[in-house]
Amino acid sequence: MDIDIIEEDENPMLHRTDVRFQITHEEETPSRLSVRDSLAAKLNKDSAEVVVRELDTKFGMRKTIGFAKVYESPDHARDVEQDHMLDRNKISPDGEEADEADAEAEEA
Repeated sequence: MDIDIIEEDENPMLHRTDVRFQITHEEETPSRLSVRDSLAAKLNKDSAEVVVRELDTKFGMRKTIGFAKVYESPDHARDVEQDHMLDRNKISPDGEEADEADAEAEEA
């Protein structure tokens, strides 16, 4: 999976950057979480600061156009984003994603 940034718009009022990107992939459309993690790595951000809003793949194409919001901190993301978008991106609305991940790792 190869991610190219098409456009970045700063939004200082909401402490975020709006990012439009294109993904070139070999197999099926990648999952929202794998896109979020890859985009966060490309932008040198924590994955809890990236909220993928949309992924659009035309039928039969190996390219996906997406839109994400990259926040300055996970707290800014929790303050601004709707709960269903936080759920889709596996960001806990109460800020316990690190604690939950540790608990799951200990159980395994």
